[in-house]
Amino acid sequence: MQQMHAFTHDRWSFPLPPTNHFPQQKYRLVRERVERVPGIDVLEGAPITWDDALLVHEAEWVRRIRHGLLTRREEAALGLTWSPELAQRTLYATGSTVAATRAALSHGVAAALGGGTHHAHRAVGRGYCLINDVAVSLALIRLDGFIGKCLILDLDVHQGDGNADCFATDPDVVVASIHGEQNYPFVRVPSDIDIDVPDRTGDDDYLALLDGVLNDLDRHTPFDLAFLLCGADPWEGDRLGRLSLTVPGLEERDRRAITWVRDRGIPLVVTLAGGYGEPIETTADIQARSVTLAAERG
Repeated sequence: MQQMHAFTHDRWSFPLPPTNHFPQQKYRLVRERVERVPGIDVLEGAPITWDDALLVHEAEWVRRIRHGLLTRREEAALGLTWSPELAQRTLYATGSTVAATRAALSHGVAAALGGGTHHAHRAVGRGYCLINDVAVSLALIRLDGFIGKCLILDLDVHQGDGNADCFATDPDVVVASIHGEQNYPFVRVPSDIDIDVPDRTGDDDYLALLDGVLNDLDRHTPFDLAFLLCGADPWEGDRLGRLSLTVPGLEERDRRAITWVRDRGIPLVVTLAGGYGEPIETTADIQARSVTLAAERG
C-alpha cells in the first residue's frame, strides 16, 4: 500500500492566557497518534509567505495580522490574542494544508493535521481562524496550473462562513456545509449547500442528512479535487458542539464522506477543523481516526 502523507505544524506553538480554551495541545496528540498508524508518513509542510496570503486576503488584513495591529474587538472576534508566535504558526498551519493539497493531487489522498480554518474571510478573521488555508491552497495550486473544479465538504459543527465568503463568486468551487442550526457563526454567509442540524441530533438523523448532501453533490460532479473538513465537534462530548453524535457515529460520517469522494476517483485533502471535547484525548482519537480512514482508502 502506498504511504499517505500527513502534514503537521504542532511544534509551532503560541502563548495563550490560562482562561483561553483553544485546544492547542490537541495537535500534538493527533500527531502522536497518527505517527503510530502504518501507512502514514508524518511530515512538516513549509510555511506559506505573506505574499501567498495576499492571493486570497485583502492587503490591509494581511498587514494587520503580520504586524500585530489588531484591535481589541478584532482579537475578541478571533478568540485569540495576537503574538509574533501566533503569526508564525498561522503561516506554518496554512503551509501544511498547501503541502497536503499538492500531495493529494500527486498521490490521491493526503491530510493536514490541523487546517480547516473556515471562519477566515477575505478581509477579516474570526473564530480562531486568521488565514483561510483551503482558499490559499487552491490559489497556489492554480498558479501551479490546476484548472479543475473543486468541492469543499465541511462537516465541522460550525458553518464555514469564511469559505462561503472566499468562494462566493467562484464558479469552479462548490461549498457544502453541514452544521449546527443554533451554533456559531450567528450571522451566516450562504454556501452553495447549507444544512442546519437541530440541537441534540444523533447519529442516525445526522447520517441521513449527510447521505442527502452526498446525493445532491452528484448533480455537481465531476470534481477534480475535494477538501474534507472533519471537525470532531459534532461529538456528544464537545463543549461547543450542541449535537449528539457518538464516536462510532463520527467514524461512520467520515467513512461515508471519504468513500463518496474516493469512489469517484477525486483527489482528497483531509483537514481536521474544530474539536473541543473533553477529555481532549478523545477528541484527538476522533481526529486521528479521520486521518486513518483516509489512509485506508488511499
